Amino acid sequence: MTDETTGYADFEFERRFLVRELPATLRDTPALIVQSYFLSDGGYALRVRCQASGVEARLGASSDAREVLARYQGEVDFAAVTVKGPSVGGTRYEAEREIDPSMGVELVRRGGAQILKTRYAAWLGADGWVIDVFGGSNCPLIIAECERSGPVTGLQIPDFCVTELTDDRRFSNESLAVDPFSGWAAPFARELAEVGPRFRQDFGPNGRLTV
Repeated sequence: MTDETTGYADFEFERRFLVRELPATLRDTPALIVQSYFLSDGGYALRVRCQASGVEARLGASSDAREVLARYQGEVDFAAVTVKGPSVGGTRYEAEREIDPSMGVELVRRGGAQILKTRYAAWLGADGWVIDVFGGSNCPLIIAECERSGPVTGLQIPDFCVTELTDDRRFSNESLAVDPFSGWAAPFARELAEVGPRFRQDFGPNGRLTV
C-alpha cells in the first residue's frame, strides 16, 4: 500500500524539537542547504531549495546565504521548488518538484528571503531524524525533526531535544526567513524558563532515547 492509496500524498507528517547542542557523533553526514522563500504568509510558503551533499560549511552568525551559495554552487547536487500549507497537529500540505541544480542556484541568488543551514541525518531508535544547524541571522538555532509517511505517534525523543516546537510557527523555516531567531532569542529563552519544556502528549506516549 502506498501513501497515495491512504490519502497521504502531498502531505508531510513531522514533529520538531529545539536542540541546545548537536552531539559530535551525529556530525558525519552533513549537507549544506541554502533556500529562498518567495512567499511566506500565514503558514503558506513557496520555497526554492539548493542542497550540496557532503559539504560541511561551518556556518556562523556572520555567514551570508548568497556568499555561501556562490562559494559552493559547483557542489549543489539537488534543487527543488516546494509549496507548503499551514501545519496543524504535525500535519502539513507539501508538494515538491525537483529542478535542475543550476536553475535552483540562479533562483535563490536572485530573490526571496534566505535560510542558511547545515543538515545532518541520523537513524535514532526506530526513526530517521534530521538536525538543522542554522547559520547567519538564525545562528545559533538548532532544530531536530522526525518525519514519517503517516502521523508521528509513539515517538522516542532523543535526550538532546529540549522542548517541542511542532506547531510553533515562529520556528518554521519560512517564518525564520523573514523574522530571524537572533531578533527574539532572548525573549524566547525567558519564555522557556518561565513555562518549562513541553512535549506533546496527544500523539500517544512519548519515549526518551539516550544518544
